[in-house]
Amino acid sequence: MKIYNFLAFDLGATSGRSVIGTLRDGKIETRELTRFPNGIIELHGKFYWNLLGLYEHLKEGLVACAKEGITPDSIGIDTWGVDVVPIGKDGSILGMPRAYRDPYTNDAPERYFEIVPREEVYDKTGIQIMNFNTLFQIFAAVKEGYTPIVKAEKLLFMPDALSYMLTGKQICEYTIASTSQILNPRNGEFERSLLEAAGVSAEILPKPQLPGCVIGQLTDALATETRIGKVDVVAVAGHDTASAVAAVPAENERFAYLSSGTWSLMGIETKQPIITEESFRLNFTNEGGVAGTTRFLKNICGMWILEQCRKEWERDGKEYTYPEIVRLAGEAEPFVAFINPDDALFANPESMLGAIEEFCNRTGQTTPQSDAQIIRTIFESLALRYREVLEMLEEMAPFAIDVLHIIGGGSKNALLNQYTANATGKRVVAGPSEATAFGNIMMQAIGAGVINSLDEARAIIRASIKTEEFLPQDSEEWNAAYEKFYNLK
Repeated sequence: MKIYNFLAFDLGATSGRSVIGTLRDGKIETRELTRFPNGIIELHGKFYWNLLGLYEHLKEGLVACAKEGITPDSIGIDTWGVDVVPIGKDGSILGMPRAYRDPYTNDAPERYFEIVPREEVYDKTGIQIMNFNTLFQIFAAVKEGYTPIVKAEKLLFMPDALSYMLTGKQICEYTIASTSQILNPRNGEFERSLLEAAGVSAEILPKPQLPGCVIGQLTDALATETRIGKVDVVAVAGHDTASAVAAVPAENERFAYLSSGTWSLMGIETKQPIITEESFRLNFTNEGGVAGTTRFLKNICGMWILEQCRKEWERDGKEYTYPEIVRLAGEAEPFVAFINPDDALFANPESMLGAIEEFCNRTGQTTPQSDAQIIRTIFESLALRYREVLEMLEEMAPFAIDVLHIIGGGSKNALLNQYTANATGKRVVAGPSEATAFGNIMMQAIGAGVINSLDEARAIIRASIKTEEFLPQDSEEWNAAYEKFYNLK
């Protein structure tokens, strides 16, 4: 049987990596080639991503692959959603992409809804109303007079912009486009009226293309410089969550997933979008999946809160490894306090520790006093928030939910996984931790015709990995904790 190699670039909001995936004998093996930091840069009150730095890191991944003596069958890129890169008439990149945590969009939805009603925006897009969605970023940028957006001929989402830098070809991949609050999930087209109401041309976004198509080959200069040769770049599921969900090792449709990382995203996979009064009231989103599916989900603030606390502790000379963090949480007193991870306080505060204290004071709770108590409070609160969102999902799902699959980096946190099983009362299956890379690679294999379907890809993943199962425990205590958590709002 032929051996296939696929190079995946997986970029998150705090780090990125290049991964080589080798498909042979019905199994997939992955190996990390490079890893690099990613972060928001503040300059003159605006927040950006370092696009050129990311491009250099992609080149390093290409070089690392070539040094291994591997010529990959193709290359695919996935990233976080919503953020865009402005492109000029001559194809020049007009500026660095603004980051979704830039506060210039804080009141943008409310101002936009004075032009187009909230209900109409949701009915046309089925997307969870969040201030940083692309629609509101464009609207805020125009109102601000932000030159790169005002002068842009095209806007490219992050994976498409990076693919453009590698190939010179501009496309718009469907799953990443679906995060924008501009795409209509019923017909797969952008809503021109929403763009015009935001103050830009309806042609500013390229026509969406389904994942699996070949964008183009590496430019001659890159092929020569990196010594990797003229390799195809494929439009995988460009949104990292879409790639991750494609890698859920489910055996049937009766599952919910939790993609656990800086953000937690909980949802189900459906054949049609769910756009109803109930989904609007509960602020759920319909994003594009692979193989014609819809990812019906809700964003939940995930490990962002803990990551920001870690940065503050590090400045005080306390550096905790993740095993230490898990140990501290496990040893701390349970249910000291709860936070709502999705409260606006935790979006991007100057001090996350201060925000936790402020939330506890505001809700009349005892503030966690030790680092261990703070960690446990974060973990328990996340698990209880997962239960709350899962109960919402069960109200709207067209099928019963039997199991919760946890994928992504958070699937390695056995303590939080157990808390999640305890809180939700569901069987929890954890893994793969490398879900996004697996999904990226599997989509390249589907694009190459090596794999014929999503079901076949998932069967290969099940055969290739070990998952861990968690069953509910201490139901009475967790039910009592949930009642307290729920009544904080």
